[in-house]
Amino acid sequence: MRRLKEALEHLDDLYPLWKLKIAAKQAEKQIPTEAHWGFCYSMLHKVSRSFALVIQQLGTDLRDAVCVFYLVLRALDTVEDDTSIDTMVKIPILMEFHRHIYDPDWHFECGKKEYKILMDQFQHVSTAFLELNDSYQEAIEDITMKMGAGMAKFICKEVDTIKDYDEYCHYVAGLVGLGLSNLFNVSGKEILFPESISNSMGLFLQKTNIIRDYLEDINDTPKSRMFWPREIWSKHVDKLEDLKHKENSEKAVECLNYMVTNALLHIEDCLKYMSNLRDPTIFKFCAIPQVMAIGTLTLCYNNTEVFRGVVKLRRGLTAKIIDRTKTMADVYRAFYDFSSLLKSKVNLKDPNAHTTISRIEATQKICRDFGTLDKRKSYIAGEQRSYGPALVAFLIVILAILYTYISGNRPTKIRSLLVHDANAKVWFFVKLLRYRNRDYITCRIR
Repeated sequence: MRRLKEALEHLDDLYPLWKLKIAAKQAEKQIPTEAHWGFCYSMLHKVSRSFALVIQQLGTDLRDAVCVFYLVLRALDTVEDDTSIDTMVKIPILMEFHRHIYDPDWHFECGKKEYKILMDQFQHVSTAFLELNDSYQEAIEDITMKMGAGMAKFICKEVDTIKDYDEYCHYVAGLVGLGLSNLFNVSGKEILFPESISNSMGLFLQKTNIIRDYLEDINDTPKSRMFWPREIWSKHVDKLEDLKHKENSEKAVECLNYMVTNALLHIEDCLKYMSNLRDPTIFKFCAIPQVMAIGTLTLCYNNTEVFRGVVKLRRGLTAKIIDRTKTMADVYRAFYDFSSLLKSKVNLKDPNAHTTISRIEATQKICRDFGTLDKRKSYIAGEQRSYGPALVAFLIVILAILYTYISGNRPTKIRSLLVHDANAKVWFFVKLLRYRNRDYITCRIR
């Protein structure tokens, strides 16, 4: 019902959602038949459906390399995230993980649900890795080694300062940006970008995830995962977990807004990186997650729900982003739109309001200077659009008919649906009749 309500409130989401559904089905049909590659791409759909769709933008060779790279790092991340593994066991695995990827017999039992399957059957990922060309293998091994060492370092070290925070994010995400830049360069499609802006591409995404996933991380068992830097949260509460308590809502929001403001620092580098990409498929692959990140930060800002439940972009808006993000002009439009919405949420009484607004305006200036904002369709204009009750009722009827029609167990009897909208004083009476292998629909309105 929640998704139906969203669809009815945002009718312009329906076409992008339909296209996204078709693309997802096509991606699933394109899963290779070889056991190891089939496992890799099937697992990609399970651990990250959005990434599985975005990766389809790439050519075959590069797509295979990025798929393996993603799964190797996801497996490494699974080891780091599993708080049930003893530290004396975990650290050697992290430090040696770059060697394990060359062993087609290696696997390790840890993680939950789909991540457990990934680790239990990691030999498929190793087999796929060994089929990549040497240059791809070297790039993946190098980043895996550095990331494993960085993760091991922070197993025994808390994120105390903002400098620690940036360092941790570099190890777990900035290195991903560097690794992808290396893979793009090895493919011959892109120049090798400076490490600083490649790093920012990863940090912007990672900081967004850390902000959004506060509650999930703090409630993790048997031990909380804490990535928000003490230097920030200690200004507001005594313990990081105190932010989730309702009596601390005002302090929690101020802390949250500080975190969002910190993440905004990386936008300029990200826009610079994307504006210099030459290959359109690589551009879409890189740009779509970045647009989702600025959208997610906008949603999180000043939002107590970060400390109560799950905060994420509605599926229709995600579909819109995937559908519309094709050129750098589209990226500028999206960043400008979301930055404007974020600016409208800033409370001038917030301790960091001045800094937040300053960074937002810097982003807006970069986007305006490109000069095509007025020629692009807004991502968020009309988000509060409302539709008449009669139209809403009519759409409910149509959706109900479609659902009935495609359901697997269609009876031969008459199906009736009666919908009444009291506000509009409209009655819809719908019948779906199965007769001689044909469906007849009648609708009476009064």
